[in-house]
Amino acid sequence: MKTAARALALLLILSLFFSCTKKPHDPLANSSREDKNGWIYIHLEGSPHDIGYQHGYLVAKEIDTLIKAFQFYLPHTTNRSWQYFRAAAARFNWWNKIDTEYQKELVGMAAGLRAKGMKYDSLDLVVLNGNIELTSYYEPLQMNKAKPGSGDNRAPGNCSAFIATGSYTKDGKIVIGHNNWTDYIIGERWNVIADIKPAKGNHILMDCAPGFIHSGDDFTISSSGIMVTETTITQFKGFDSTKTPEFVRARHTVQYANSIDDVIKMMTAGNNGGYANDWLIGDTKTNEVAKLELGLKDYRVWRSKDTAIIGSNFPSDPKLIKEETTFDVNNKASSPNARKLRMEKLVAVDYKGKLTDSTGKLIEGDTYSAYDNKQIMNRCVIDGHVEEDPMGVPEWNEGPYYPMGAVQGKVTTSDLAKKMQFWAHMGHPGGADFLAAPYFAKHPEYKWQSKYLRDMKAYPWTLFSAK
Repeated sequence: MKTAARALALLLILSLFFSCTKKPHDPLANSSREDKNGWIYIHLEGSPHDIGYQHGYLVAKEIDTLIKAFQFYLPHTTNRSWQYFRAAAARFNWWNKIDTEYQKELVGMAAGLRAKGMKYDSLDLVVLNGNIELTSYYEPLQMNKAKPGSGDNRAPGNCSAFIATGSYTKDGKIVIGHNNWTDYIIGERWNVIADIKPAKGNHILMDCAPGFIHSGDDFTISSSGIMVTETTITQFKGFDSTKTPEFVRARHTVQYANSIDDVIKMMTAGNNGGYANDWLIGDTKTNEVAKLELGLKDYRVWRSKDTAIIGSNFPSDPKLIKEETTFDVNNKASSPNARKLRMEKLVAVDYKGKLTDSTGKLIEGDTYSAYDNKQIMNRCVIDGHVEEDPMGVPEWNEGPYYPMGAVQGKVTTSDLAKKMQFWAHMGHPGGADFLAAPYFAKHPEYKWQSKYLRDMKAYPWTLFSAK
């Protein structure tokens, strides 16, 4: 009996020991990466630290290359170094203006990068995420303080977008489309589809650049039924370093907003004026859409259940135009105004009542200039090709034939968004390739970019779905 009792006691002890022994935590559990048609699809899931670690680990090579591209590129475009912008972000204490969960995500991303041998810290990732605010809003403000007018025309004028609903779409529900304009040296690498399932808040599907915790060019849908995109306000002037960075507000909004009112409230709270945009917002629960034109001092909202709203980097509110921009609404030759005319005709006339995901793809790839009255590759078309334009884009401080324009596109509908799906196209949405070697042969003045500027192939439209 004693032997049996001892054996039973030993079994109980062993059972208790093994039941209390936990398996080591695997931060990569449930995450995945798939490369498809020029895109890197990543599924990220779990705690903020795990989501960051997964992102840093799965896309380590691409984050490393993007940061190195910025380190090389910024001294040419801003006369400032990566270290200068690190010091600026530290000086106005951005870290403490970042939500705690996103601090953990950035720390986790740095850990994921280190696990792959990449030595970056959380401040590097803050600068990466806030690069547009730092280089195009903070630094121009410093330039204008030193010499009035020297920092003008530095705010980016990137993207062509629309959102429509009611009588403007084929099924009366929402259709939304967007293409990202940016310098090719950066935009060719803006090729991540991030499917984020956080421990708290909404499930998110968005495009982004490697290492971004937000979309950046801002095409996002969430499990709450909210869809958001934007286009930048050209020739905007204003920045408040004491307020919350735009990239933090943008990520928080898509993760926690459940209505258009939520988006407006969250984006305007603590607004620093960085990356000043016209935000196009839709709610699949009600099929209502809205535009939030958000400056620093001024903002205005338009909303309706029967409208088509466009964005091509032009401001609309007279008060904001007068007080916070140098934008010329009467310059028909400007890229924003020329694209505005073309988009108004497409969404409100040619495709009115016919807008679907298919026609949305055609809009984002359109190359007809309303200014030139012909098919052409230049600054005035929706699928922009500044690299073929002898004028460049003066209002963005882009010289003749500068290598920038539309680098990718996205389209979705209410029905697709409810299934957490959208279409994405890497490269010019109209289907044209950008080839570096023949470009540099024609324009050796930009050959300084050849270290990082590569071919940008146009891939097929591809449907992505959240897991």
